[in-house]
Amino acid sequence: MHKQGLSYYVLCFLALGITGYSIFVYGFMPLGSVVHPDMRANFQAHSSIVYVHIFASSVALLCGALQFSIQLRTLHPQVHRWLGRIYLMVGVLSGGLAGRAMAQTAYGGMVSRLGFSGLALLWLFSGLRAYLAICRGHVKEHQQWMQRNYALTCAAITLRIYLPVSMVGGIAFDIAYPLIAWLCWVPNLIFVEWIIRRQRNLI
Repeated sequence: MHKQGLSYYVLCFLALGITGYSIFVYGFMPLGSVVHPDMRANFQAHSSIVYVHIFASSVALLCGALQFSIQLRTLHPQVHRWLGRIYLMVGVLSGGLAGRAMAQTAYGGMVSRLGFSGLALLWLFSGLRAYLAICRGHVKEHQQWMQRNYALTCAAITLRIYLPVSMVGGIAFDIAYPLIAWLCWVPNLIFVEWIIRRQRNLI
C-alpha cells in the first residue's frame, strides 16, 4: 500500500481548520459578523442560501479530504463509496447551487459575480463528470475529475488565506475581493491539471 505524503496531511489540517472555523462563525455567531460591513446586509437578506452554501461546502471539504485517503479506499471501499455520495449530493450539489445563487449578488460587481459563478458552475460540472465516470466504471477518469472537483472545493481554503493576506498587504477590500473571486479557484484548477497531466506522462 502506498503511503500518504505530507501534503495530504497538510490538506486535511487545512480542511478541518476551515470547517471548524465555518461551523463556529456561522453556527454560533450572528450572520455576517466576520464579513465586510458592505456584505453583511446582503448575507442577512439571503440567509437561507448562505447557510446552505456554508454548511454544504463544509461537508464537501471534510468528506473530500477523506476520499483521498489511500487507506480508506483500499481497506474500506464501502465507506469510500458512501462518503462519495454524501460529498457529491450534499456537499457539491447543494453547495454548488447555493453558491451559484449567492454569486448573483456577490460584493464587488460583475467581476466578483462572474468569478464566483464560474466557480459554482465548474464545481457542479466536474462533480457530475466524476459521478458519470464512476457509473460507467471508468475509475481513472473518475479520480481525475474528483481531483479537479476537490481543487475547486478548496477555494474555501484559499479564499480565507488570500483575504487576510490582502488586508495585511494594505490592498483595499473593494479591489482585493473581485480579484480573490477568481484567485481562490483558478490557480487551484491550473495546479491540479498540471498534476493530472504529469501523472499521465509518468504512466
